[in-house]
Amino acid sequence: MILKVGDKIPEATFMVPTPDGPEPRSTDDIFKGKRVALFAVPGAFTPTCSAKHLPGFKENTDALKAKGIDAVACTSVNDVFVMDAWGKQSDAGDMMMLADGNGDFAKAAGLELDATGFGMGARSQRYSIVANDGVVEHINVEEGGEFKVSSAEYMLDQL
Repeated sequence: MILKVGDKIPEATFMVPTPDGPEPRSTDDIFKGKRVALFAVPGAFTPTCSAKHLPGFKENTDALKAKGIDAVACTSVNDVFVMDAWGKQSDAGDMMMLADGNGDFAKAAGLELDATGFGMGARSQRYSIVANDGVVEHINVEEGGEFKVSSAEYMLDQL
C-alpha cells in the first residue's frame, strides 16, 4: 500500500550521522510533535538528486520554515556513511540526512523502486512529504524519471 494523505508515517528506523558516529533514529524521533518536510531520492550523489533535488530543499529551507515547517529531512536507500558524505559535500547544513540502508522505510511506505535494471538494486522512489506530528498532510510522488512534484518549490506552493 502506498502512503497517502491522512496516513501515519510507518514505523522504521533510520541511521543518521552524528559527531559521535552513526546512530539510529526511529520515525517517532523524527516526526513526533513536529511538522517535517521529507524528501526522498533514488540515490545520493546521483545526477538529478545532487544537481536539483537536495539543492532545492537547501535553498528553500528558510522559506519552508516560514510556512510552518520545523525540520527538513532527506532520505535515500544508501548507507549512513554515504548520506553523511553527501550531506557534507552538498553543505546540507542542519538538514537531517536519513539513511534507509536496507530500504525498510521505503518498503513500509509502499514507495520502493526496483532499479536492478540500472544496476542500482532496490531503491526509493522520488517523492516529498509534509508530515505533521507523524501524519501525512501532503505527498507528492514522481512518475518514473520525472522531477516536478517532489521539488521544494512545488511543496512551497502547497503550503
